[in-house]
Amino acid sequence: MKIVREQGPRRLGVRLLTAATRRLGAEGEEMPVRVEDVRRADVEVRKPVVVPPIPADGRLTINWVTTPPSQGSGGHTTLFRLIRHLESLGHTCELYLYDTFGNTVADLEPGIRAAFPFFRGQIHDVTDGMADAHAVFATAWITAYPAFNDPCKGKRFYLVQDYEPWFYPQGGLYTLAENTYRMGMHGFTAGRFLADKVLDDHGMPADHFDFGCDADRYRLGGEKRDGIVFYARRKAPRRAFELGVLALEVFAEKHPDLKIHVYGEKIGQLGPQFVDHGLVTPDELNAIYNRCFAGLSLSMTNVSLVPHEMLAAGCIPVVNDAHFNRVVLDNDHVRYATPTPHSLARALSEVVTTPDFDAVARAAASSVEGRSWDAAGHELEKVLRRELAT
Repeated sequence: MKIVREQGPRRLGVRLLTAATRRLGAEGEEMPVRVEDVRRADVEVRKPVVVPPIPADGRLTINWVTTPPSQGSGGHTTLFRLIRHLESLGHTCELYLYDTFGNTVADLEPGIRAAFPFFRGQIHDVTDGMADAHAVFATAWITAYPAFNDPCKGKRFYLVQDYEPWFYPQGGLYTLAENTYRMGMHGFTAGRFLADKVLDDHGMPADHFDFGCDADRYRLGGEKRDGIVFYARRKAPRRAFELGVLALEVFAEKHPDLKIHVYGEKIGQLGPQFVDHGLVTPDELNAIYNRCFAGLSLSMTNVSLVPHEMLAAGCIPVVNDAHFNRVVLDNDHVRYATPTPHSLARALSEVVTTPDFDAVARAAASSVEGRSWDAAGHELEKVLRRELAT
């Protein structure tokens, strides 16, 4: 064989092993991270931290390593909110895309610019290498590998929006995700639960930011409320789609006169009460929330952006009772229920039968007033200033 002649039998073995590890499981699932990036990363070796001099005007250059952003992605929305704040303060933010599907920056950039038109930075392919920066951010576990491996200058940080090992069964991918918290980066996490988790379990120091609420988009309106709403993400197992549908079926039997609005993904017709909205714009979503007494928002890992958005529109979130949800939400208007179909359905029923619901809706909306995303941006800049000065 040509490979054996030119590179020797050992190199052939490496190529065959790499090809095998790119596909996992009975379904032949693709590895979400490049095998060569994992192989290069010796996470127990600490590299020297070299930070370029900060200019006299204090303006920083920050590299963000991210999977290709798309409109409607909550994680990318939060990422770009932070970037927007830093850019407003005069800092330079550069985007480095980590794509494992063969797309080029030219393919992806128009969609990114359309989804986040305020972003002023340049967009690069991380596999071409990164320029030196003051700070380099990983933004998901698979991006931690190229951020760790790249030789560019800059202190490494890690934007942690969920405990991503929990996205997988305990096994290889779980461990590869878990290992990224051992890379010596400094964490900046969505909520206090994750900061405590990565420090207690992996010794990773971290600061956290509280969830904001986009009050320009989500606010109390005057629509007549006619039902409940469910955030449905069948392709995201952590959002417990199956459990949610079962709870809605129990609820529908008790409340045949109320509509059940579903958004997030098109899920098909479940019955005459169901309205399948699919993927909607923020303005459309605000209108849906204002038509609903309660919203079912399930998360088996860190909480999503959805409950605060519901509250802003006077829609009461019903959330599975879990320590991480209570710690991050920390709001008296959220209803927690044991994650069983009947318990969730009961909680929804209690909300829709609440007397003087208009007063409840006004109080819920007031509870998130002032929770802007600017506070998260201010906290991030404070962390950057402190960590880059040490």
